[in-house]
Amino acid sequence: MRYADYKMSHEEVTKKINSLRSEINFHNHRYYIEDDPKISDRDYDLMMRNLIHLESEYPELITPDSPTQRVGAQPQTDFSEVEHRIPLLSLGNSFNDEEFESWYKKTINTLNLNDTELSCELKIDGLAVSLLYENGIFMQGATRGNGTTGEDITLNLKTINSIPLKLIGNYPHTLEVRGEVYFPKSHFVDFNIARKEKGLKEYANPRNTAAGSLRQLNASVTAERPLDIFIYGYGWSEGGRYTFENHFDSLIYLKSLGFKINKSNFLARNITEAKEFYQHWVDERHNIDYECDGIVFKINDLQMQEFLGSIGREPRWAIAYKFPADRTETQLLDIKVNVGRTGSINPYAILSPINLGGVTIKQATLHNEEYIKSKDLRIGDWVYVERAGEVIPQVIASNISKRTGKEINFSMPEKCPSCLHTTTKNPDEAALYCTNMSCPAQMVRLVEHFISKAAMNIDGMGGKTGISLIENNLIKNISDIYNLKKEDLVELERMGDKSSDNLISAIEASKNRNLSNLIFGLGIKHVGSEIADILSNHFEHIDKLINASIEELEEIDLIGPQISKSIVDYFDIPENQFIISTMKKYGVNVRHIKNTTLENMGILENKRFVITGKLDNFSRSEITKVIKDLGGAITSKVSAQTDYLLVGIDPGSKLQQATQLEIPIINESDFLLLIKPVE
Repeated sequence: MRYADYKMSHEEVTKKINSLRSEINFHNHRYYIEDDPKISDRDYDLMMRNLIHLESEYPELITPDSPTQRVGAQPQTDFSEVEHRIPLLSLGNSFNDEEFESWYKKTINTLNLNDTELSCELKIDGLAVSLLYENGIFMQGATRGNGTTGEDITLNLKTINSIPLKLIGNYPHTLEVRGEVYFPKSHFVDFNIARKEKGLKEYANPRNTAAGSLRQLNASVTAERPLDIFIYGYGWSEGGRYTFENHFDSLIYLKSLGFKINKSNFLARNITEAKEFYQHWVDERHNIDYECDGIVFKINDLQMQEFLGSIGREPRWAIAYKFPADRTETQLLDIKVNVGRTGSINPYAILSPINLGGVTIKQATLHNEEYIKSKDLRIGDWVYVERAGEVIPQVIASNISKRTGKEINFSMPEKCPSCLHTTTKNPDEAALYCTNMSCPAQMVRLVEHFISKAAMNIDGMGGKTGISLIENNLIKNISDIYNLKKEDLVELERMGDKSSDNLISAIEASKNRNLSNLIFGLGIKHVGSEIADILSNHFEHIDKLINASIEELEEIDLIGPQISKSIVDYFDIPENQFIISTMKKYGVNVRHIKNTTLENMGILENKRFVITGKLDNFSRSEITKVIKDLGGAITSKVSAQTDYLLVGIDPGSKLQQATQLEIPIINESDFLLLIKPVE
């Protein structure tokens, strides 16, 4: 009998498939985790091809953990929500030795220690994810989301070769781990070169590309992008005794299961060694193949971690020490201006392209005319540009020693670059303004602002869709959004039946947003989300706000003369009154919706708080939200109308003022007792 005529039995096929899977998984681990391949790419490809052939002949033998199942599922239509059993916490930041040492001293004092071990880990600038395994098989992967709820991106995560589909070694029945997905810098450069050759737009930076890649509805798109991952933490497990005394040991255990752990992790015996580790990577950070914006320091002892707990969404047992901002020198080629949503004329720098922190920088903010003059920036100057993390790059200073005498001073335009309307300047403001209510550039920015999540949350109208609606005269002011019909939308480019239906539904849902969202969405100068919330709580109806005088507004805490004038000026304009009345006609909510979800709601009704010093258990934004949710108010100054001064660490002069005025002074413990529900 010839070999070609031999046909394996079903049992032999099963054994062969299992053998191939084991071999391929072994070599995947050597290549992607250990970075130490044992066979050639050709031999690996032959094994994979053999497995694919056998599974196609015997599809009943395909299992979810097979190496062939990393890609191939049908594209998804949406991402479902995943609730994290244990929240994925975000980290507090320190930006210098003093802040880092303060955190460490405070932590060891709480633990009643002189020193303690710190796990030192490079802070990868990627996307945090959770990975869930059952019986050693990868079952679900999710984004961090808001820390408690993320999105199911399992199919996309399966395409990442360094994520094991099946664990090795002694693993628990159920295991959840946390990691950071990133786009290697070397691959990112090659990826952009390939896109450019195809005539496609290049991506801005590795981090955003990694995040966007994981949110592709079609996993085959994600598979084309060479994403990688480092596992940085043990989430939770069930079924088996897997206890560790410290965090570093848990990472060693996770490595034994097949996870990729960063080889640069270091265990410091004290803060001196931790700071030496930090300084080493300040100097070496640009020599590694991934974006890294700092060092994460964690108390190594797990019992100590549990004792310390967390403040809001930040663990008290860990902190990120961020690297200094990246700075470099380049030439200021030109200064141009754009128009903001309130009509502000904003200058920005056109730069000779530079690479700063892994990102190609071509533009940078210049804030306003006074900033340009104070820095004596001139077109043609060699300038220093700085960028920290995701912050917009900015020009810090000019290198005067390189001036040739050919540099040109910049002057702000007398006419709006969008509508050519004459610009004006308020004597008490640095910015120049276009006051034309019909300015197209203003309308584009205002629509972007109005539909944002913090305002009316209308998904599907951003970018080119919003611009197209304005260009086609379907939106002349923001109230026109509520008069849009499906037949208007389907005529637009890239707006089919489904997209149009989704947008109409989002517009309809936005009618039920709170008054604070509407006030913020109007784009009134100087009225941010916090001020909008205060106004909504105080007036409870848009009509009362419209009719409020400057004097009445100034009586409200945190509403000063500048904000009061801006609000009155806005509602004095007939076009803006028309916008509000039109929104009412279309059924947009104009009343304040009170939060009634807390059982002790109203316990701080009409109580005014001033805060001084740093709090242990709350950030400023968290304590503000708690007080406001319970009916109270936050004010910035101590006065006879103040009900309580809440004092934290290192209080300022407000403590003395409150003592003189005999204002009740409370600490955090007193505050927690104050808001405790009556049983």
